[in-house]
Formats: sequence, C-alpha cells, structure tokens
Amino acid sequence: MTHSDVAASEATSVSSVPAPVGPFDADGRPRYRLGPLYFTFPLAGLALVLIWVGVGSFLIPIQVTRIKGFNDPDALKNAVAIGAAVAAIGNPVFGQISDRTRSRFGRRAPWMLICALLGAGALLWQSQAKSIGVLALTWGFVQLIVNGYQAATTANMPDRIPPAKYGAFSALSGLATPIGTIAIAYVIGGIDGSKLGLDGVVGGFGGRFQGADGYYLIAGLLVALTLVFVLVTPEKSTLDMPVEPFDLKRFLGNFWVNPKRHPDFAVAFVSRFGVVAGYFMVVTFSYYILMEYVHVAPQDAAATMGFLMVVNALAMVGAALVIGTLVDRFGRVKPFVLGSGLLASVSLFIPMAFDSVGGMTAFNIVNGLAFGMYMAVDMALITKVLPRGEDAGKDMGLINIANSAPQVAAPFMAAAIVEHWGYDALFPLCAVVSLVGAVLVLFVKSVR
Repeated sequence: MTHSDVAASEATSVSSVPAPVGPFDADGRPRYRLGPLYFTFPLAGLALVLIWVGVGSFLIPIQVTRIKGFNDPDALKNAVAIGAAVAAIGNPVFGQISDRTRSRFGRRAPWMLICALLGAGALLWQSQAKSIGVLALTWGFVQLIVNGYQAATTANMPDRIPPAKYGAFSALSGLATPIGTIAIAYVIGGIDGSKLGLDGVVGGFGGRFQGADGYYLIAGLLVALTLVFVLVTPEKSTLDMPVEPFDLKRFLGNFWVNPKRHPDFAVAFVSRFGVVAGYFMVVTFSYYILMEYVHVAPQDAAATMGFLMVVNALAMVGAALVIGTLVDRFGRVKPFVLGSGLLASVSLFIPMAFDSVGGMTAFNIVNGLAFGMYMAVDMALITKVLPRGEDAGKDMGLINIANSAPQVAAPFMAAAIVEHWGYDALFPLCAVVSLVGAVLVLFVKSVR
C-alpha cells in the first residue's frame, strides 16, 4: 500500500472527495514535472548546507575564538549546543503548520520563503554578537527558523517525487552537502594550495568572509536559492485540499508518533541519530582537532581545514553519484546504510594511527566516501517509512530532529570525552556511535 493510499483511507476531511496527497493525482498521473526538480531540489538543500557548514563549522568557532581571545572548546560547546537545543522544536512545529497550510502557492513554498527571509535576518543579527551568551541566543533563533525551512523543504520529497525515483533524488539531495562544503571552504577558509601543488592559499580572500561579511553572503544566498526553488518549480494550489478543523490537543498530540504502531519510523529515527551524532562529534571539533591534536599552526588552521573539507566533499560526491543510481536499480537501501556505517567506523581509526595532516587527509577521503554513501540513501529510507502522506511535513520535521538533536548532544559529548580522556578517545567512541546507528537499519522491516 502506498503512502497516498494510507492517507486516503485514514484522513478525516471536510470534503467527500479528498484532494490528492503525494506525487500522483486520482488517476495515477504525475502531478509535477520532475525535470526542473532535478535542478531546484538540491539547490534548496544547498541553502541549508551553507548555514550548517559555513556558520556551524567555520564562522562560529572563529567568532568564539575572537570573543574569548583564545581557543575555548567549552565556550564553543555552549554557543553551539544551547542554540541547537532551543531550535529542536522548529522542525516538527513548522512541519505540521505547513501540513495545514492552504494557499494558492501550496503548503510548503510559503513557509520556505518566510523562513528564508527570517533566517537571513537572524544571520545578520548573529554577525554582530559580541558575547558567548548573545551568540548562543542568536544561533538558537537561526536554527529555530532554519529547521522550519528544512521541514518544509524535505516534505517536497514525499509530496512531489515518485517512490521509483527516491534513490536519484536522495543522492541529489546528498550532493548539496559536498558542493556546499567545497564552496564554503573556498570562500571562507581558503584551501591550502601546497597540498594541491600550488603556491599559497587558494581562495579565502584574505579572511574577508571570516566575519560579518561571511554572514551577509550566506544570508543572501539563502534567500536567492529559495526564490529559485519557489519560482522555477512552483507548488500547486492547495486551496481545494481539505483540512481538519484545528484542535490544539490534536495538534500537540501529533508530535508523538507511537513506536508500537510505526516501529520502522522509530528505528529509522534512532538509526539516523546515531550516524549523524558520530559524524558531528568530530566535525564540531575539527577546527580545534587540527590545532590541538595535529598541531597545525593557528594561522594555517583555516586553510588546512578548507583543504580537508574539499577532499571530504569530493569523496562524498563520488560515492553519492554511484550509490544513488544503484539504489534505484536494485531497490535496496539497507546494505548501503550498513556499508556506510562500517566504512565510517574504519575511517575514524585513521587519525589515531596517523596524527598528522596526511592522516587527516586519508581520514577525510574514507569518511567522505562513507558519508556520501549514507547521504545517497538517507532520504530514500526516511521517505519510505513516513506514517501518513498528508502529515509529511510534520513527520519529516520529527525525523529531521535526528539531524538537529545530535548538534545538541555532540558538542557536550565530544567536549566531555576530550576533557577526560583526550582526542585519542574521541575517534573510537565516535566510530562505535556511527556503527550502532548504521546497524539499527537492519531492524527496519518495510525497507529492503
């Protein structure tokens, strides 16, 4: 039974002829042209990557160091994690609101645009933060709004994409991460050209975008990429789509998905949480790992990090392109999720054996292949286990918490590990977390 069939049988509406939910109309014909979406869907995801990578991995650590006057992992932890904790509600709340939205512009597009505009304004506010407290507050507001953007954006997958194309679109969505990473590394950090046989730093623009200008650039791109999506691939009107009368108790109750009734959804949530947590526990501290574990000079840290991010991103692109095609061809997801977890675990032992830039380069190649494999199948897996089609925004919002919540847990966990046992313990523990998350996918029964 398809998601549309389930939705049609369960929905309570004010109309005896419910409007179609999902990518097909009542006659089984596609409701949307896929051609333009191959271009615009990854662009909408790219806007998110620019914020998570550009702000989360580059601008905030640099801003914390400038505010404190020295490298302070504890301050970084507070600035990132407290903000993410406040923001965790954004995904499901905005997702459910978009599910109920009825307008001539559709359910998702209005909230994508509203959140993009509010998010851009919040980024400009954050660029002026002069204390850790204000930085945490502004980052929390940014994440609240951008998580709302993410819920509306990812709901376009079950709304518009046929299941037979989930692998291709999951891979395209995954490509946004390496492409955005390369762009951010080039513009904000610069890339250590010596590792590429070149002289000096490639890009970086003399550090111009390592402060307020970096925030302005990302804010502008967020709005621009959103406009491309909503204008080039407009959503169909939902004015004729029935909507259940608003009930506050039901609205709040919808944030709970019973794991007994929907066990695959619950397992997929925990699986994603584990894989992403293992990844972010290292990524959050990458800037400090280079300086304190690999002993890269502070003035070279940004460019070295930029080079490593490009290496990681290129490996990610290669894996995503290959794996996304294989998923649609063979119709299987589990082997690739499990393989990605195993490979990610192996990669995390490389820095332990080689605590050098060369070791970090090898780590980023293998880790990039692993995470690219995971990104190519993640959206395909998640979309297949959603409980109801008409609640896609809320359900995608809930499961997207498995992306945002690790940002809350990872800094605290990583900081505690480094403080008590050092960086040598960080890598194997992250490997265990990633592997457990990947293995859990074997318990998702409705997906091969």
